[in-house]
This record gives sequence, structure tokens and C-alpha cells, in this order.
Amino acid sequence: MCAAHANVQPNIAPPPDLSRLCIHTVTTRPWSLDEAIAHYALAGVSGITVWRDALAGDEPRAAGQRIRAAGLAPVSLCRGGFFPARAAGDRAAAIDDNRRAIDVAAALGAPLLVLVPGADPGQPLDVSRGQIREGIEAVLPHALAAGVRLGVEPLHPMYAATRSAINTLRQANELCEALDSPWLGAVVDVYHLWWDPDLGREIARAGAAGRLWAFHISDWVTPTDILTDRALMGEGCIPIRQIRGWMERAGFDGYHEVEIFSTRRWTQEQRAYLREIVAAYLAHS
Repeated sequence: MCAAHANVQPNIAPPPDLSRLCIHTVTTRPWSLDEAIAHYALAGVSGITVWRDALAGDEPRAAGQRIRAAGLAPVSLCRGGFFPARAAGDRAAAIDDNRRAIDVAAALGAPLLVLVPGADPGQPLDVSRGQIREGIEAVLPHALAAGVRLGVEPLHPMYAATRSAINTLRQANELCEALDSPWLGAVVDVYHLWWDPDLGREIARAGAAGRLWAFHISDWVTPTDILTDRALMGEGCIPIRQIRGWMERAGFDGYHEVEIFSTRRWTQEQRAYLREIVAAYLAHS
């Protein structure tokens, strides 16, 4: 070899960085939990957020062991919440269900339970918001004992009547500040919050308080079915990289969790879809 070329190295691209990529089991809903674990690990995904329906008939502790054995991190459990109801018995049942969800998260080894706060269209929003606060306050001691954090996820205002009376990150921040627990924080889902002109400021507020706990990504296409027509990153109008920048400047260094509800994608061959998810994550997130 010529001496002039002895130290020339081949131009080899570094491997793609998937160290912060997490996928929710609901994203690939047709797969069983074990299929999701196997395929995510094979694709180089680093984390998995488990939805409770994926655990049906499974023992959470054993499921957590299988997740970790595959080299994945159990990032969180979805979902708890849904506290508001007109009947006191229904509110008590929701609190009991959230305590069970906390126990499942602890057994799974997931450090976070994501809360969809809930709403009841038969009562004013301020009543539902009060019941959300009361419900979370009731389960916080159980979360502390189990070592599981609770993440409040604001949902798009289109869901205010039925799924969440907490619709902005400002409302989530105010709720967390009012309850003032180190076990309670906020979840930022770009699908629900991208439209909010105060989002950057409220992300910084949550980060300054140490309450910025999860980051969910997908995209918004037009026209859309708001429940089951989420898109892959880069297919829609959400400024995902800008929001990621706000998150990182606020101190967030956790997983980027792909959470996509899509009737169209669920009918697709899921291994091909997973390859598209990874490619979209690398290109647009």
C-alpha cells in the first residue's frame, strides 16, 4: 500500500441512532405483545410503551422480564385516568382502576403511568376538572408507595366533552402545581398540542419545574378522523422538530414515543409498517 494512503479510512456512515426511539404497542395493534417485543428489538428500537389491552391475560411481571430480556426498556404504561363521572360510585370505581393500573405499571417495571384525564359530557367542564384533581390526589399515595410516576396528558379540545377536560399544557401545569407532588408531571403529545400558541412557553415551564416526563410523536393530516387517522412523522403539518427542540431546551432527555392510531396502518403488513416508522423517525423527528 502506498504510504500516502496508508491511513485513509473507508467512508462508512455511522449506524442510525435509535437510542431514544420508543413505540407504543397500540401503534402496531395487530401484533400481540410478544410479537411487538420481538419485532421492535429486531428493528433496533430501544423502548416500548405497553397499552393495558396488550397485557390481557398476561402477567405483568413476566411481561416486563420478557421486554428487558429482549433489550427493550419498558418506558410507560397506557393508560389510567378517566376520573370524571356524575355518579359517585363511578368516580370511586375509576380511582380503584387507577390503583390497579399503578400496580400493573410497577410489576411491569414501567416508571410512568400515562393518565388520560377524562370528562363527562353531562356536566360542566369545571366540575370534571375538579373531579380530575380529586381523583389524582386520591391515587398519588398509591403511586408513591409503588414508585410509579403519574403523567397528565392533555388532549386536543375536540375531546373536551368525552375524553379529557384538560386540553392544554398550561392546564396540566396548573394541575401539577396545585397538587405539588414529585410523582406528578406532564406528558406532551404533539398530536394534541401542536396548535397551541403557548406550547413553547408551557414546555419551558414544565421543564423548569422538573415535570416534563414524556414526549409522544405522530403527525396530523388534513382532512382527518381525529381518533384513528394519525400519520407518520413527516406526512402532515406538525412542526415536530421545533417541538422537540423546545423539549430538549427545557431539559427533556427521555424517549421519543411513536403513538399512532391509524385504521389504515393497522391493515398494513406490520413489518413493512415498522420499517416505515423507523425511517420516518430518522428523517423527520
